[in-house]
Amino acid sequence: MSEIPAKATESEDPSEGARARAADGLASAVGGALAADGVPQGDAIWQSSPPGSIYDYIKVASFSIGPDGLVDQWSLRAEHLFGIRADRAVGMDPIEAFIDPRHRERGMRKMAEILDGREWTGVVPFRMPSGAEGECGHEGLAEVYVMPTRTEEGEKAAVCIVVDVRTLRSIETDLAASQAIFSQSPFGFLLIDTDLRVRRVNQRFASIFGGDVDDHRGKGVHDYLQRGEADRVAATLRRVLETGSSITDMHVTGFVPGSDERRHWSVNLYRVHSGSGRPIGIAWLGIDITARRAAAREAAAARRNLALLNEAGARIGNSLDLEITARQLLDVVVPGFCDLATVDLYQGLLAGDETPPGLADGSAELRRVAFASAVSDAPFAGAGVPVAVGAVHHYPFNSPCADALRTARPQTVAGEDGGLVQSTLAVPMVAHDTVVGLVQFARTKGSEPFGDRDRDLAVELAARAAVCIDNARLYRREHERALILQRSLLPPGDPEASGLDIACRYLPGNVNTGRPSEVGGDWFDVIELPGHRTALVVGDVMGRGLRAAVAMGELRTAVRTLAQLDLEPAEVLSQLDEIARGLGAPGGVQQATRAARRPREADLSEVYLATCVYAVYDSVTRRCTFANAGHLPPVLVEPGEAALMLDVPPGMPLGVGGEPFEEVEVELPEGALLALYTDGLVESRDHPLDEGLQAFVSALSDPAQPLEDVCDHVLNTLDTHHGEDDIALLMARVQGLPTESVGDWTLPREPRSVGRAREYARAQLLAWDMEPLVDTTELLVSELVTNALRYGEGEIRLRLLLDRTLVCEVWDSGLVQPRRRRARDTDEGGRGLQLVGLLSAAWGSRRTPRGKTVWFELPLPGGDTSLTDPAEALLSLF
Repeated sequence: MSEIPAKATESEDPSEGARARAADGLASAVGGALAADGVPQGDAIWQSSPPGSIYDYIKVASFSIGPDGLVDQWSLRAEHLFGIRADRAVGMDPIEAFIDPRHRERGMRKMAEILDGREWTGVVPFRMPSGAEGECGHEGLAEVYVMPTRTEEGEKAAVCIVVDVRTLRSIETDLAASQAIFSQSPFGFLLIDTDLRVRRVNQRFASIFGGDVDDHRGKGVHDYLQRGEADRVAATLRRVLETGSSITDMHVTGFVPGSDERRHWSVNLYRVHSGSGRPIGIAWLGIDITARRAAAREAAAARRNLALLNEAGARIGNSLDLEITARQLLDVVVPGFCDLATVDLYQGLLAGDETPPGLADGSAELRRVAFASAVSDAPFAGAGVPVAVGAVHHYPFNSPCADALRTARPQTVAGEDGGLVQSTLAVPMVAHDTVVGLVQFARTKGSEPFGDRDRDLAVELAARAAVCIDNARLYRREHERALILQRSLLPPGDPEASGLDIACRYLPGNVNTGRPSEVGGDWFDVIELPGHRTALVVGDVMGRGLRAAVAMGELRTAVRTLAQLDLEPAEVLSQLDEIARGLGAPGGVQQATRAARRPREADLSEVYLATCVYAVYDSVTRRCTFANAGHLPPVLVEPGEAALMLDVPPGMPLGVGGEPFEEVEVELPEGALLALYTDGLVESRDHPLDEGLQAFVSALSDPAQPLEDVCDHVLNTLDTHHGEDDIALLMARVQGLPTESVGDWTLPREPRSVGRAREYARAQLLAWDMEPLVDTTELLVSELVTNALRYGEGEIRLRLLLDRTLVCEVWDSGLVQPRRRRARDTDEGGRGLQLVGLLSAAWGSRRTPRGKTVWFELPLPGGDTSLTDPAEALLSLF
């Protein structure tokens, strides 16, 4: 309230007396009130309004007019309102100073009436006089209340109370706007006082928490929120009240009356001040964000699921191993999706069966291939007895897991009372409309339960893993089939050869490294040749998979066929080169030869290339002839010497064509060690070829050990477990045929040589204690020497070789090979070679550098093969 000048005395007018008495009564009431507040009545004075009064917002001023119509009192409020100091205002004519010239005449009349003792109230336009502290010429509108009074001398005067109307109207407008915003806001609006008690709420808040607007006055946050949340909010309110810092988007959680649903609000808080700047409370604006929070959770769950699917796509299926693929699935879902998980696969599928038995009722045997847990290392115990990884088990017919396998639909399994698991999703793994296994996702108690979105995600993850597992299963099946085919094309058991101690190793490419791997085209072979000679073969078809294995089988068969023709090693490789070129051509070798003369535009996938080393060892002379088609060089270790790689011209790989192959003949000392191998033994991604060759040569430092031990030492020393390529290793220790086991004679070209040949043969066999073979050998030697005399040329050479069998060879200089034919009943001859075929275990002929050699072989007495009776053989010819 403004200060009011008290200089005027009581008016003589009766009405003025009444007003004076009323003023006295008001003064007494105010004084009493002040006295009640602790101010002594005797000292009652007019005081400034306390902070928070309406006078802090509106402009109210007072001044008094003397009997002369001039200002004689000017209050401080008047100074603020009009911008004129008291020392200047006193003595001014208010009509002349503040009233527009257009209204001065009317103003003079009103002033006369006022000084005549009449009260007056009205709205008067005014303007600031020049020289005022305010803006010069500023116009305003004021409501004036003029009350007549008297001076101490009894002269008539007046007291004027002025209110700035425009400020009042602005306050009225602001109040109406505030009221509209407060009452019509769609959000909860509260005003909280400094004691943290609700002073006012809007209708929106009351509609949510029940009751009328007035029912919430005086309540605190503990009346609306649970204790923990209420304490947090109360502390925040105190901080806002103390610091004045606003709070934006504070999340508050609670319940509304009549509902068990947890609600979420976003609350904005700011401190409210009075017109004088004193804090008077806090404004609370709350927005219900329950739906928004739910949508945000759904969006977050969708993003999390999408990220999980992306991770699954990146991590699952990198390996073609069934167990590794199952573990990759569990690495993705634990702990991001669930707390425990297991993978069971049908035992039949793991064993290679196309359709596992028992699929119809879901009770077929399964093997647990993977388990993962974020909370415990104990086996998964979601349903029944715990099953360890690797164990074979089955689910009861009426169990949810069996139902999931039977129907190919996911099932929810509730956790056991007192157990760790809250719930389990049993999801069948379906690939190409075939159930291959079951994956179980479990969440422990205290975790969020599985929802529909989780179920869909689990099905998608299981389906992706199932496809990868099925691909791995198909790959394993094809790999095993190719491996079986490849092994079937390799020599069975431990090969044996005359004059050689043989040891061999074959390691197929495997999937133990986690990288895709297929069988390759590596092979080796040991082929017995006539005359106690042996062909040693090691080769490698470029490429991998079943195609390479089949090509390897064809080349190996061709090598054995060509070896039986007793061709020279270089000639064998030349024929193999033609065969390899024909493997990729639809028309065979001839078509491949014609295509080689034209610009080649064929698909490179149809080109078969291979490397090969072919060696022929003669146990009598201990000489070995090598030919190489692009393969790694053989390694020779002589007794007491360091290992060395033989300098054999490598030649071009088989299938390239157009280049001849060269031969190298090497004499092998007794006890020498010869090693043939493929590149998988000495080369890998981590070890270059030169480094691997050097390591291989160094590993052969002690060749005197048993040959099997030498092979094991080499494989253990070198990096042979990389699994990137097949490994073939063929090692042979030279054990030449002793001199006493060889009988060699040269016969002149005359008829007497037939009888002499029989005598040499008889004497040698008796010396070897081979009397049971004498008669048969004499008969067959007689036939071969006779044929050499009749159809051959040059001198005749007879040689007997005793090792695991008895071999007889007849040499001459003729180039015409003997040909066996069926003699007619009337023919006198033509039955000699038939007799040789009947009595011997094997016979044949081969070219030599200076003619040909016809030979036959007889089993030794006491062996598994019995001798044929010569008399019965002769009778069978007729």
